[in-house]
Amino acid sequence: MLPNFKPVAAIVIISGIALGGESGFMVGAMTMLLSNVLFGQGPWTPWQMFAMGIIGFLAGVLFKKGFLLRERIAMSVFGALAVFIVYGGIMDPASAIMWQPKITWTVIATYMIMGIPINLVHASATFLFLFFMGEPMLEKLDRIKVKYGLAE
Repeated sequence: MLPNFKPVAAIVIISGIALGGESGFMVGAMTMLLSNVLFGQGPWTPWQMFAMGIIGFLAGVLFKKGFLLRERIAMSVFGALAVFIVYGGIMDPASAIMWQPKITWTVIATYMIMGIPINLVHASATFLFLFFMGEPMLEKLDRIKVKYGLAE
């Protein structure tokens, strides 16, 4: 019922934590590509692929370095901040670049301000999905890693 209230970023973050930064980037980029195949491609597709890939990569790298803990609150807060800052910080200026003939800092700032409500909805959805399904999904991915010999 709410636009941008979806678990996509949460799944990408979970994959980055479970499988590493490179796999997180791949899952993020491919998720947005497949989403746009189903719901409509456009000039925004590469931007979305890059933004979601960066979120998956950051999740994997920060978890491996010990900066991101595998706890509900830590994952949820990281997810909300990553979506709001990284995804919104890439997609809002990208929207200005794609749709405005003359790009100025004022135009970019306007797009970023107008994107705040949408980014807040997306960030809160990511927070909730990570809070409730982060640990169970990580446990399942851990079992898959052991079963198929993917564990490090």
